[in-house]
Amino acid sequence: MQFAASGFTMEVVKLELLCKQLHEANDGVQRQEAEKALVEFQSGRGAATLSQCQLLLDRAQSSYSQYLAATTLTKLVSRNPCTLSLQQRIDIRNYVLNYLATRPKLVHYVTQGLVVLFGRITKLGWFDGLDKEKWAFRNVVGDVSQFLQGSVDHCVIGVQLLAQLTAEMNQISESDANKSLTKHRKIASSFRDTQLYDIFQLSCTLLRTALENSKTLNFSDESQHGLMTHLLRLALNCLTFDFIGTSVDESSDDLGTVQIPTAWRPAFLDFSTVQLFFDLYASLPASLSPVTLSCLVQIASVRRTLFSNEERAKFLSQLVNGVRNILQNPQGLSDPSNYHEFCRLLLRLKSNYQLGELVTVEHYPDAIQLIAKFTVESLNMWQFAPNSVHYLLSLWQRMVGSVPYMKATEPHLLETYTPEVVRAYVSSRLESVGVVLREGLDDPLDDVTVIQQQLDQLSTIGRCEYAKTCALLVQLFEQTAQRYQELISTRMNSRSQQHSMEEIAILEGQLTWLVYMIGSAIGGRVSFNTSDDHDAMDGELVCRILQLMNLTDTYLPQGGCERRELATISFFEQFRKIYVGDQVHKTSKFYRRLSEILGLNDESMVLAVFVRKIITNLKYWGHCEQILTRTLTLLSDLSISYNSVRKLVKLEEVQFMLNNHTREFRVLKQSGPQNSEHFPFLGVGVSVQEMRSRTLFYTSLGRLLMVELGEDEEKFTQFMIPITSAFDSVGRLLAQAETPMFQAEEAKKGLIGLARDLRGLAYAFNTKTSYMMLFDWIYPTYTGVLVRGVEIWSHDPQVTTPVLKLFAELVQNRSQRLQFDVSSPNGILLFREASKVICTYGSRILAQGDNIPKDQIYPMRLKGISICFSMLKAALCGNYVNFGVFRLYGDDALDSALHTFVKLLLSIPQSDLLVYPKLSQTYYVLLECLAQDHMNFLSTLEPSVFLYVLSSISEGLSAIDTMVCTGCCATLDHIVTYLFKTLHQKSKKGTVDLETDALVKVMKHQPSILQQMLATVLNIIMFEDCRNQWSMSRPLLPLILLNNEYFGQLRQQIISQQAPDKQGAMAQWFDSLMEGIEPNLLTKNRDKFTQNLSVFRRDINDSLKGPVTSSGGGSGSEMMTS
Repeated sequence: MQFAASGFTMEVVKLELLCKQLHEANDGVQRQEAEKALVEFQSGRGAATLSQCQLLLDRAQSSYSQYLAATTLTKLVSRNPCTLSLQQRIDIRNYVLNYLATRPKLVHYVTQGLVVLFGRITKLGWFDGLDKEKWAFRNVVGDVSQFLQGSVDHCVIGVQLLAQLTAEMNQISESDANKSLTKHRKIASSFRDTQLYDIFQLSCTLLRTALENSKTLNFSDESQHGLMTHLLRLALNCLTFDFIGTSVDESSDDLGTVQIPTAWRPAFLDFSTVQLFFDLYASLPASLSPVTLSCLVQIASVRRTLFSNEERAKFLSQLVNGVRNILQNPQGLSDPSNYHEFCRLLLRLKSNYQLGELVTVEHYPDAIQLIAKFTVESLNMWQFAPNSVHYLLSLWQRMVGSVPYMKATEPHLLETYTPEVVRAYVSSRLESVGVVLREGLDDPLDDVTVIQQQLDQLSTIGRCEYAKTCALLVQLFEQTAQRYQELISTRMNSRSQQHSMEEIAILEGQLTWLVYMIGSAIGGRVSFNTSDDHDAMDGELVCRILQLMNLTDTYLPQGGCERRELATISFFEQFRKIYVGDQVHKTSKFYRRLSEILGLNDESMVLAVFVRKIITNLKYWGHCEQILTRTLTLLSDLSISYNSVRKLVKLEEVQFMLNNHTREFRVLKQSGPQNSEHFPFLGVGVSVQEMRSRTLFYTSLGRLLMVELGEDEEKFTQFMIPITSAFDSVGRLLAQAETPMFQAEEAKKGLIGLARDLRGLAYAFNTKTSYMMLFDWIYPTYTGVLVRGVEIWSHDPQVTTPVLKLFAELVQNRSQRLQFDVSSPNGILLFREASKVICTYGSRILAQGDNIPKDQIYPMRLKGISICFSMLKAALCGNYVNFGVFRLYGDDALDSALHTFVKLLLSIPQSDLLVYPKLSQTYYVLLECLAQDHMNFLSTLEPSVFLYVLSSISEGLSAIDTMVCTGCCATLDHIVTYLFKTLHQKSKKGTVDLETDALVKVMKHQPSILQQMLATVLNIIMFEDCRNQWSMSRPLLPLILLNNEYFGQLRQQIISQQAPDKQGAMAQWFDSLMEGIEPNLLTKNRDKFTQNLSVFRRDINDSLKGPVTSSGGGSGSEMMTS
């Protein structure tokens, strides 16, 4: 970096003042103004910004201004395309190293800012060469070694530089996100192969030196503590490096295998490396030791194939001995961070090694005893580090799950220790209830997700020595339930005191836990590893839950326990999955026990219990959304099962639901019909939010009705009587919409409920016969009522969303149900109604203007538009309407719907199309459908509209969502193919009038849009991580044929940007790409091009591995689309 001219000094002084104002000013407005000015400074690109940053660093007036300079330079070198020359970037790197060397005691965040700058500039220039033999930025260890030979402060900075560079190479920064993922992987792979092992060895050497001197080190000294922190972090960064580009999801780190390169074998065959980290854990204070355990977690996860069988056994033995030593001296585990990492380490032992390998370790009996003791103590201390329990339960779950597959003859001893683990979990959770209530702590029962995860693990653990698990659960359940029944009876008979109320609350919590646990125990049954005795035990457990349910349900009119009901539903879900359904043997001892104790002799009687519970919940828990949703999901699951549904419809309880499924819609009468008492959530007195469950309810009823419906129209009519009555009432109310008598709220809620009900039925009726009954019922009598509702409440998504979703379902040709007879006009009539709804909603939503707050734009406007797009796409692609007849007979239904689509599209800012995933998916699939079947319409659009469409396609080509990107490729292919054929037809016949063709106008007046798309597609294929190469290849050929001259220029530009020694190869690859390609779009020609493109892309990717000589900051991939 050259010294800045003095003319910048005043500007720099101003920047220093702004930094001080931003961080120290008490006036919020002043801070905001300072922030705005500094953001503007950081967006600068020229030499002036570079010089000002140097002046800020040289003057060093404050740490704030130094940090500003460091972050600004980082942004400057990260920009794409980079405006700095190679020499400028080398100067910046050298300046940073010199600055850090001469100022070792900078404020920590300034040091970090400069370290990040060094890492970023090194990574982005990794393939830049000074000449063919010498790289510009790769002498990393040499650059840093001078720091490591200096004082403690210098050594800290040197280690920091290496740690940050390793992390930088491993992560996709914001600058990489805008560039090629492939290029990121090439850089990371090169760094891995040339530098990473040396850096890891260096970190281990320095850690050994520190360990040897640990008795003389003073960890209360900030510099020495910082040095150890960064050394451990450097080692961890090396071990967590993404060696093969898998980008492991950190949320599932218990499954991760560390893909250490084969070249690293010496480091792990030398067992002193593993012992080093165990020794460091024993020697370091709690502020440092968690990172050593994190390193051991990674070491324990090293891929198995790195070792031979004998080497792996020795390696595992060393790990197990290290774990055993930690458990024999557990003082350090009282620190939550140490405890958490140690739990992860235990799990990794089982994740990466088989149980058969573990049991052959010399000290396995001692180790498994210590692990069991540690697990039991951990479970009993349920308030300490609750997030770590997952790893311990996963460990035992995996070990028990491996028992059937174990071939080793050595005893695994799990039958000795798993009952202790199960008892500890069960008893600790029961004891926690009283503590939570008395001390007002967060209740673990509130986190249903965590409970479900832990119980899934417990279900497997408990199946080992299942007799002991069942005996424990039965004993605890009987004690708790008996005491609960006594207290409930006493309270009902004699209004007892506060003391018994508290005990009842504790017992209800304990029963909730036990119901959850019994459900999970039953859910743990696996068909290949069970016995009749286990089934009989399951029968004992189920009988006790059902007896408790009968008791508690009798008290529901006085109130119930919401958590226990959720646990009961969870139990029923497991019960259904294991013992109700198509694959269950009904002769097992399970059903025998149910018959002996409860008189439930067959599956039909068991199903009746399910249905009675469902009806009870719908009656008493309609106000609780969670219970209502889970109950209806259970009903839906029962209605899907092929065998169960046929038994269900024969039950009196199910016939009751089919005959009393809604209440008559009455406004003036205070008392509704009797059935409203059974299903109050179906009434109009509930909130709109509670009505959301109605769709799922009617989907289940629709499936049940269809079992015996056949062609019985009378039965269908009978079922629809309550809905017919409700619709008639809503219709009469809407007829009064313009009068003072209009009862808007009642009509609105009635319409919302009916739309949700009918959508559920429409979803369930997936046969031609049943669908036609519904269609004949709703059209034309009630479609007008729905459209009228949209007219009145077009501004209210609570109304429009359910109605639009209903029509979107009606036009969906699911299971080919919309196969109308040849003489039937129903397909056309259905599309007319869909068109009418789209146009009604579209015209009114557009008339509202743009005065909707930004945070409300999706629910208030875009969601409805997205549903309209989905509806139109389903209708256009349903293959049940011949759209040619509309124009032939002058019917404007199709044109109106399509023009409304265009108007709605133009009302959406283009940026929003990709911001909202649901909107982007519905828009792009609709656009693909239009491009495939309705290009005649698209070609008549105004050029400005068509430019908007093409621009949205161009944006979609680079979308993260692969479905959107693939859809855009198909759409673009249809469009450019149409254009090519149109122009080709003109050139052959010479008489085709193309003045009205929007696409031809666009190409004539703005050829750059298609040229830009050609550059984008080619750029993605050549330089990006292209996951849909075949889709990308389809529009590329017609784009090249349409823009042959521009393609030649682009080709030449790309070639000229390559290193001189690679230009010939690049020219040859481009020649090979077009070799044998004719100027037509016949299938054979397209397939040939796709094959050529695959070879072309492979050659390009291989070339990226080599050095690139550059005097500027750009590369071919960056400059193509600039």
